[in-house]
Amino acid sequence: MITDTEIRLKGLKILTEFLGDVEAERFISLIQREPFDYTKWRQGLDEDLSIEEISKRAMAIRKKNSILVKYNFYKGVLASRQL
Repeated sequence: MITDTEIRLKGLKILTEFLGDVEAERFISLIQREPFDYTKWRQGLDEDLSIEEISKRAMAIRKKNSILVKYNFYKGVLASRQL
């Protein structure tokens, strides 16, 4: 398990990588302004799904994230070789 600081740093890195600095900051501002119960929202999404369907979705997300991690790793390796 990683620390809260590590989660914040990773989250900010991902946000800025995909949204850019300005939009990432805007996103954080939007999240902080709205009263939002993530757990309640998340539970409502899966109410009508079977355990099998939830499992399939989780495995698909894990596979997608694994591919992104590998892509970003190799992208970093290639970038470092071009320096």
